[in-house]
Amino acid sequence: MGNGIIIIPTFNEIENIERIVRNVFSQRRKFHVLVVDDNSPDGTATRVRTLMAEFPETLFLEERLGKQGLGTAYIHGFKWALKRDYDFIFEMDADFSHNPNDLIRLYNACKRDGADVAIGSRYITGVNVINWPMNRVLMSWLASRYVRFITGMDIQDTTAGYVCYKSEVLRAINLDRIQFVGYAFQIEMKFKSYLKGFKIIEVPVIFTDRTRGTSKMSGSIISEAVFGVIKMKLKSLFNRKKF
Repeated sequence: MGNGIIIIPTFNEIENIERIVRNVFSQRRKFHVLVVDDNSPDGTATRVRTLMAEFPETLFLEERLGKQGLGTAYIHGFKWALKRDYDFIFEMDADFSHNPNDLIRLYNACKRDGADVAIGSRYITGVNVINWPMNRVLMSWLASRYVRFITGMDIQDTTAGYVCYKSEVLRAINLDRIQFVGYAFQIEMKFKSYLKGFKIIEVPVIFTDRTRGTSKMSGSIISEAVFGVIKMKLKSLFNRKKF
């Protein structure tokens, strides 16, 4: 279908979804958008269906039965996009923490600069985070340092969720074997891309915490990342072919 598609997972994003969709469609480069909604009780999917009448060829909606986790939402979206032969597949949040104006920079990193994976990085040029309390900034930064130490990846922002993948990367990864559904999903995707030898480039972006809606971060999600990284690394050492 199109050259590039933005996958936006949603759960109760009624306050943001129309603005983010319109903002993406206002960019100079034209992208398609796929919203993967986990049966939001606030009517997010209903708002998307209304917008689809206005953008019938470029906006798509996949509805799931319930809240199943960020990772499974992205995998659902990846498979949907691969079946339709998109060349560039993006991850982006609905809450404007990821600035749609940076989409073209991530796209160009893959299209022109030779990246297979382009990461919108908060930490490649210092700490570029707005509206986060200092303890959360420190936790996120330390998490990335911890992941780098355990995995050996030379990536400053290992937990970033603003990413552009070339389709061949996602085709090379066995998406059915992705284990993590929360925070650690982003780490696992980068680690598997790294192990398969794909070129990863970090593009500096400014991350701005949401001003509308509610964060989905929880203690269990952070725990999954901390303990899951060690398990993931060990599995890659002892069973690399299947990993």
